[in-house]
Amino acid sequence: MDRLQAMKIFERVVEEGGFAAAARAMDMSPPVVTRMVAELEQHLGTRLLQRTTRKLALTDAGESYLQRVRAILHEIDDAEAAAAASTRDLRGTIRIVAAPVLATNFLAPMVAMWHAHYPKLMLDISMDAYASSRVDEFDVTIMVAGEDFDANIVARPLVQGEAIVVASPDYLERRGIPREPQDLVHHDYLRDSSAPVRLQSGPGRKLRLQSLRADVPDEEVDAPAVLQSVSTELLMRAAVDGAGVAVTSRLLAEEHLARGELVHILPGWIFSRYTIYAALPSGRMLPARTRVFLDFLTEHVPRAVAEKSGHLS
Repeated sequence: MDRLQAMKIFERVVEEGGFAAAARAMDMSPPVVTRMVAELEQHLGTRLLQRTTRKLALTDAGESYLQRVRAILHEIDDAEAAAAASTRDLRGTIRIVAAPVLATNFLAPMVAMWHAHYPKLMLDISMDAYASSRVDEFDVTIMVAGEDFDANIVARPLVQGEAIVVASPDYLERRGIPREPQDLVHHDYLRDSSAPVRLQSGPGRKLRLQSLRADVPDEEVDAPAVLQSVSTELLMRAAVDGAGVAVTSRLLAEEHLARGELVHILPGWIFSRYTIYAALPSGRMLPARTRVFLDFLTEHVPRAVAEKSGHLS
């Protein structure tokens, strides 16, 4: 048995969600893929996958083994990259996870530029609304954290911003313009269910707003939610269409504000300040390809933000 090949096949089976899909992705026959995984399990003396007619699932041993396998395969890629003659010859795959809104608005616009600089380095981008919980599974995690962020991980800040309250002109014409935070109790709230609990606290998950004046305390508002989602873009779309009041990044709202599709309400208040980070798995030596990608992000994300909004917001 080719153990290295078996490890690659096992990893691909998990990523593709099945033997047939992995076989297609690797241009192999399904029986060969199945046999290689079975031989790997026999060699290890334990079952890695639970097979049913409807789905494939990792066993506890399989979950642990997969993490080790990925680390080993990454090290092999790193060794090959280190043997390259120059930075432009770096090759391999960088596995990234990001919240959908960050993947769409920050990473996707940079793919063409990245490929022009590093044509042999492929970006494999996964999307997860709770990307910050998966830092150890990927080479780079693009995540958002608040001012109190103090996690025990290695993270490089990329850009800072604020979350503000917005609504469409049509909605405000129908329902009136809130002048104070407590006015929001009479408005329809489009709630981001992925926002930190400390900012939406209590049984009713009240909306907490921070004054831009240091001498004014935070206010909690029992704004009635009519829609809840982890999708920032869904909530933004609903706000533009007049469904209610939403909290969103000033940066993401910038184009809608400029076109008059949204109005910034309660301008003396913000929902939060945040930082977008590129986080790295702990306890792993930083591969050359990952270091290059981090440098690329550090240079181009702030520049893209500045070009889009005219300032870092």
